[in-house]
Amino acid sequence: MSIIRLYPSGNEIPCPDGMTVLAALEAEGWALPNNCRAGTCGECKVKVRSGSFDQGFVLDMALSQEERQQGYGAMCMAKPLSDYLAIEWGTEDAKPTLFPPREQVPHIVVERLERTPSIVELRLRPLGDPLRFWPGQHVQLGSPPEYPLRNYSMANAPRPDGELILEITREPFGQTSTWLTNNVAIGDTLMVNGPYGSFIGDPATATPVLLIAGGSGLAPILSLTEAALRRGFAHHVTLLFSARTPSDVYPPGQLAYLTHRYPNFELQVTYTRHPHDPSCGEIPHYHGRLPGMLSDIFPHLADTAVFIAGSDAFVQDCTRAVQALEPGAVYTEPFTDQQGDFSSLSILG
Repeated sequence: MSIIRLYPSGNEIPCPDGMTVLAALEAEGWALPNNCRAGTCGECKVKVRSGSFDQGFVLDMALSQEERQQGYGAMCMAKPLSDYLAIEWGTEDAKPTLFPPREQVPHIVVERLERTPSIVELRLRPLGDPLRFWPGQHVQLGSPPEYPLRNYSMANAPRPDGELILEITREPFGQTSTWLTNNVAIGDTLMVNGPYGSFIGDPATATPVLLIAGGSGLAPILSLTEAALRRGFAHHVTLLFSARTPSDVYPPGQLAYLTHRYPNFELQVTYTRHPHDPSCGEIPHYHGRLPGMLSDIFPHLADTAVFIAGSDAFVQDCTRAVQALEPGAVYTEPFTDQQGDFSSLSILG
């Protein structure tokens, strides 16, 4: 057993032998930003002040040799070797913010919906105690070794019955996504791990919010939106969704309900593969790639909190466009390709 000491707060977290620093922090409820959980992205990179650790396999693109020499480590793969491992993370008043993840929690598939030509919605209900999660987090699904574990964001706010709504994109070469979208049926049992991730909204936010989503990146955005509006968030909330065609806009009923139920909620859509047609729907819409037209739609983002979710390239392009408009804060959720599967992964930017 080792002890992880957080600097500058001085908080100490136990780390059982063989457990990674990230897993130990999550087990105690600490929201260390992370993404791939496999040493490929570098989002969980922190400075190690003292102590020794086994870094494990981490790509140089995620943790350069120069950074390693400076004492940085990727906590998703790092395992303490010394009695104490001190890392620079958090603030002086840092407090636990996450629910400890659980493993192999049985859920029944109670509904399966073809939301778009490429996205299948699965609704899962727990057989035991519900998973407690923050809106914006994700869980892992899979059946190793045949179907590797992959991360998928919840598309709903937490509910008393523990139902999880997941939007899963079919990927031609994705073993797990193909299994989930083509083979898993209503009534099947799936083992769920989680929750994970730090793409969570701050309940203390008191500014207008802009939510930007592409494809199945809409899932965590819907979770955040539902939770905020349901608890009475008073500021304006704009959801800007990038879709290929009108048939890729989902879930129509939920979006219509939010629009009619909450006067401070507004939905806008950009189409990337649909010719301009003023009559293609009642939803306010634009045509073209969102990053290039963002400044025309929202010329000013000062004092606005911006949340962005979607493919890695989409998030990077939108983030650059948003930062040029000097927003109040930016939170991002890129979906990274993991050996053929696009999975929902969380970072806080």
